[in-house]
Amino acid sequence: MTVNKPLAGEKAVPSKRRAVLLAACAATLAVTVSACSGAASDKTTTKDGFAQAAQTDGAVTVWVDATRLPAAKQYQELHPEVKLDIVSYDGDANGSNYLQTKVQLFNRTGKGWPDVVFSSQNNEASWAVDAGFAAPLDKGLIPADTLGQFAKGANDVCTVNGTVYCLRNDLSQAVLWYNAPLMKQFGYTVPKTWEEYQQLGEKVAAEHPGYLVGDAGDSFTPEIYLWASKCEANHITGPKAVTANTSGENCTKMAKLMDGLIKNKSMSITGVFSTDFAKNEADKVLLMPGPAWYGGAVFKDTLKTPDKTIGAAPIPQWQGDTAPSTGNVGGGTWLLSQHSTHLKAATDFLKWVTTDNAYQGEKAPGFPAYAPAAENWLKAQAASGYFAGDLGALKDASSQVWPGWGSGQFSQEAIWAATVKPGLTQGQTIESLLPAWQDSIVKHAESFGYKVSK
Repeated sequence: MTVNKPLAGEKAVPSKRRAVLLAACAATLAVTVSACSGAASDKTTTKDGFAQAAQTDGAVTVWVDATRLPAAKQYQELHPEVKLDIVSYDGDANGSNYLQTKVQLFNRTGKGWPDVVFSSQNNEASWAVDAGFAAPLDKGLIPADTLGQFAKGANDVCTVNGTVYCLRNDLSQAVLWYNAPLMKQFGYTVPKTWEEYQQLGEKVAAEHPGYLVGDAGDSFTPEIYLWASKCEANHITGPKAVTANTSGENCTKMAKLMDGLIKNKSMSITGVFSTDFAKNEADKVLLMPGPAWYGGAVFKDTLKTPDKTIGAAPIPQWQGDTAPSTGNVGGGTWLLSQHSTHLKAATDFLKWVTTDNAYQGEKAPGFPAYAPAAENWLKAQAASGYFAGDLGALKDASSQVWPGWGSGQFSQEAIWAATVKPGLTQGQTIESLLPAWQDSIVKHAESFGYKVSK
């Protein structure tokens, strides 16, 4: 096993024949992806829905972020007969597009592709299919009965023209995390509506200044608040079509709510993973809307919140809204390379890492996308004794993620970080920044060839 192996491909020089073939493939990629896959190898076999490279023995190269590194190590320990080369990278965090950039390089050089890769983003299929990288999974590699046990809609972000090209790692549905002892001490009730949430934030600011009901300092902030509010800023309506309208009521009323709480300082703009937040605000969190993985990654590991403190409740809904909705922050996907020369071993790893209870059901930090593993995960969380109360709200929220917010090729997190976050730090309101946010979404979407409706 090799950990933190340097990324390959930067200096590889292909033969002239291969370079010509790859260049031709790149020019006609939208028409025939399989031709590119075949050009990378002298011998290919069309099977499982794509032209497969000649299979060989050797190590399976797996790219993971730091959070998924333990999963790859665990697989290696449980399967000593399989050799893994484990490479750590940023997981495309915050829309870095590192994976796409590297795949473009590997396509040019004709070598270097990882066999399996994890991405923290849900939009990789939007480019990885056209790039001839992602292998189809539902044409023979992954059994239909396995695919059928993923949570409803979990692999929608992986599906292109009816074919599944990746597997969802975990569901990152947002819920309302709360500090149970503090809520009891202050005599507060967990809010069920956004109106009640706003009123509680105002009450906290007046009665317990310094305590928080939320945070708006991260690049994924819109995926928690605006998505849950059904703001139509990122509605992917087709393969290359998106609606971006930040002026609708569902956008403006949430922006106003957040602005009011930011102004009275019951909502932070620091960012939950920042050093300042951990140092100055870790013990001041009364409420915190956030994804499923906040329980472990934020409260337990980052903020070091004590046992029996944090509970989970349904995220608030607008008064009168009869269709419960929530947002989603990441979750991540696993992709298998069409270029893999170790498909059997790579597919075994892919299936294990997304479905097996040894990792997903017992050790995964987030709510598994694979439903049977999710049931075991909930039992494991209850048995851990860390949380205050059960996590039933997570299970309910897993089917309530609003479908009107999609996973386009462009990164909403990167757009928010560049457009809205700087304004917030300068004292501007979210409401005042909505037009600039929409304008930036439109420009980014159009630069990727999307037809934009407003």
